[in-house]
Amino acid sequence: MDKVTQTMVENLLKNTGKTLEQWIEIVKKQNFVKHGEIVKFLKEKHEFTHGFANLVAHKTKETDAGSAENTDDLITKQYVGKEHFKPIYDKLISEIQGFGNDIEIAPKNAYVSLRRKKQFATLNPATKTRFEIGINLKGQEPKGKLEPEKPNAMCSHKINLTDLKDIDNEVIEWIKTAYNNAG
Repeated sequence: MDKVTQTMVENLLKNTGKTLEQWIEIVKKQNFVKHGEIVKFLKEKHEFTHGFANLVAHKTKETDAGSAENTDDLITKQYVGKEHFKPIYDKLISEIQGFGNDIEIAPKNAYVSLRRKKQFATLNPATKTRFEIGINLKGQEPKGKLEPEKPNAMCSHKINLTDLKDIDNEVIEWIKTAYNNAG
């Protein structure tokens, strides 16, 4: 388990009085099928923040990088039927890794989380026609390609891409600003 996840697991116990394993058992008794159902349940019925609800949901369904046998398989699955977006992912990862050597790339079932001390961005082939970059820039006014995200979403903003040529200096600078803020 990576350091960030371990800290979250420890804080989950401090904040709720229950261990991760206890929360997993509580969730399993509900027989939820979808990740979003678990997150909603924990947020509405147990007043979890999105981050903790997301952690418990991933651990319950074993869809996080730490539960996967091979993180490359998680990434490969994300692009089934969306293969045309894989070059966007590859270019973004290449650019982002140039920011510093302290970036954790954490694939999940549907997206890839990018973290330093905290998550600063997500990369997600959201639909067959839209690649979404989630960006954490709380307090930043949306402008240019930077759009506001739904309230209580994992990221505060998003940038939608449809083609490799949509990756320009503005896109990279927004991600880099989030990276710098997460250190």
